[in-house]
Parts: sequence; structure tokens; C-alpha cells
Amino acid sequence: MEIDESIFNKMKSSAPIILRIGLSLVFLWFGSQQLLHTSMWVGLIPEWVLSLSQLSAATWVLFNGAFEIVFGFCLLAGYFTRITALLLAFHLLGIIFTVGYNDIGVRDFGLSMAVISVFLYGNDSWCLDRFLAKKS
Repeated sequence: MEIDESIFNKMKSSAPIILRIGLSLVFLWFGSQQLLHTSMWVGLIPEWVLSLSQLSAATWVLFNGAFEIVFGFCLLAGYFTRITALLLAFHLLGIIFTVGYNDIGVRDFGLSMAVISVFLYGNDSWCLDRFLAKKS
């Protein structure tokens, strides 16, 4: 069976769009869950983080959830795409450092590599950044 490669070549331009939107939905889901069900997430805040500030674990969860919502929407819209992706990658690397080598750390490592890919690629054809650049 012969496969027509031209079909796949036409689909290549969709890959960065799908990656960016998919990742943004992951951040939006996790962020919304932290804001809606804060108490379920407080156990994931390590003691050393709490000892560095006067903030409660619930406050850290709320800040984290708000961060993920704000930058998840920025990533979804493709607004300041590279900066947003870089911030989210650093955010995930911080989580990986905090949780260590376990199922959460490995999952977040994969997500951080995907977000770094968005950072390296930059604006795709559906990014708000690209639209705003044309308006200037």
C-alpha cells in the first residue's frame, strides 16, 4: 500500500497549532482544578516552600492555579507565545525539581519538553502574535 506523502506534508503546518492548543488546555484544566478544588492540592506543596514564606499551602495552590490559568490562556491565544512558553517551561521544571523522580515528575518532564518545543518554534499561523504583527 502506497501512502501519498503530500497529504502528510500539508498536515505539517497543523502540528505546532495542535501542540500549542493541547498544552494550553492542560494548563487551563490543572489551573482551574486548583482554583475550584484547592484543598485537594494543598498536600502537594512541599514543606520547604511553606517555610520560605508566611503563605499557607492553600494560598500557594491558588497562586499556582491563577498562574496556570493566565498563562494557559496566553498560550491558547498565542499571545506573547515564546515568553509564555518559556515561563510555563520554567514553571514545570520547578515542579519537577519539587516533586522529584516519580509519576508526576516524569509527566511534567514530558510536558516541559513539549512547551520548550513551542518556545523554540515560536508563533504558528493561528497565534494572536502573528495577527497583531500584521496590524502594525
